Amino acid sequence: MDRKRLLRLFFAFVLGVSSLGLVYGYAAGATNNTFENHLSNQGIDNPNEKIVPPRDNITVIATDSNSWRGEASGGSRARAELVGFNPNGSVLYYNDSHTRYWDVDPVAGTESTVEYMFADHLDSSACPSSADLSQRRVNESTWTEYESARSTDACTRNGYERVNLTTGEVTRIWSETTPGKEATRYHDADRLNDTHFVVADIYLDRVFVVNTTSNQTEWVWNASSSFSRETGGPFPEDWTHINDVEVLDDGRFMVSARNQDRVVFINQNGLNHEWTLGEEDNYNILYEQHNPDYIPSERGGPSVLVADSENNRVVEYQRTNESWRQSWVWRDARMQWPRDADRLPNGHTLVTDSNGNRVFEVDESGEVVWSVNIAFPYEAERLGTGDESSDGPSAARANLDSNTGDLSDRFVIAIKQYIPGKYLNGLMYITPVWMGILEVLEVAMILGTGLLWVGTEFVWWRQDR
Repeated sequence: MDRKRLLRLFFAFVLGVSSLGLVYGYAAGATNNTFENHLSNQGIDNPNEKIVPPRDNITVIATDSNSWRGEASGGSRARAELVGFNPNGSVLYYNDSHTRYWDVDPVAGTESTVEYMFADHLDSSACPSSADLSQRRVNESTWTEYESARSTDACTRNGYERVNLTTGEVTRIWSETTPGKEATRYHDADRLNDTHFVVADIYLDRVFVVNTTSNQTEWVWNASSSFSRETGGPFPEDWTHINDVEVLDDGRFMVSARNQDRVVFINQNGLNHEWTLGEEDNYNILYEQHNPDYIPSERGGPSVLVADSENNRVVEYQRTNESWRQSWVWRDARMQWPRDADRLPNGHTLVTDSNGNRVFEVDESGEVVWSVNIAFPYEAERLGTGDESSDGPSAARANLDSNTGDLSDRFVIAIKQYIPGKYLNGLMYITPVWMGILEVLEVAMILGTGLLWVGTEFVWWRQDR
């Protein structure tokens, strides 16, 4: 057999195997229905249908969107949703009226009421003037830099709402408009008391307390007081990307500075450096994390359970001898850019896997015991189990088993290690729901092999002329 024929057979074999793998992945994805398959343009097709496996208590999921406006017609990942599932697996509540849904928290003393952050993208005609926006400036010296870096052709209404999932009654608590879109959307707020809450301000790189009675800002911590502008992302476009804040029982705030790869602790006097978890660009600890949860000493802490997003894992750190040590980790081949994890009182962990398009629960041994496929989730809450991980034990106290997958999982995870996380997650952000890392690699193999074959044939043609 001549060399040309042998090489053509090789190209054909690679294309055939890759194409079969892609077809199998599509077929498997089609049968592995997501929650969105049960929706029409009017919402839930059948409210009584049991869509997810039964589980004790109500499960609430907030989903993000990969579209500019969040139109449902753009595909399942273009629809931002707030979904409540009954314990029997049917849908208790559904709303997709906002462009983005972010943090969700249970309201103390209620059975089925939550508060949540949302974002609505507005056209320029609905945006306030720069003069109106500048009333919220941090100070005169920094405002001009922020203002000049933002687009004025659109803006974002960030809001905090309360909804009774049983009655559907929605109450707007507070809202504020920021210029631009991507790096100006507030992702998280946490209750301080009945009249105040604290906001993680991505736009102006700060944390601030709002009085909901007067609608006034009463306290501010600026990241510039603790971090150099040489750290993190580009200043001021997306410098710290402060995406989470949690009010602790001792009065401190735990804050996620995503672009600095750090979870920090602040009080009225500023940042407590000795408690900082992580360090910039030390990706062995954290890599652009989301939604850290604090577990106090009385539940086996101090520990922090965190979605280590760009490392594609969920990890917990225990504070021992005035330092942090890793005490638990969970990942599998499918996990891609997780953005939330909650420790439940029974020792299970509820995980929100954004680019994995699922929310799932793992038990003490690390086995998945409940799961729902849902497009691009941001955060999940199991009502009746406390706010986030507040009533759950630390991994050390619950003696949890870490999980890094079986042999096939580790093979896929090893492949992922050679692809920069930001590029891979950026690619997964725009791919269809049914495509995982293997399907992405198969597409790359088909395109690469096809181009190589065409190029080889062209060279042969030139040589034979």
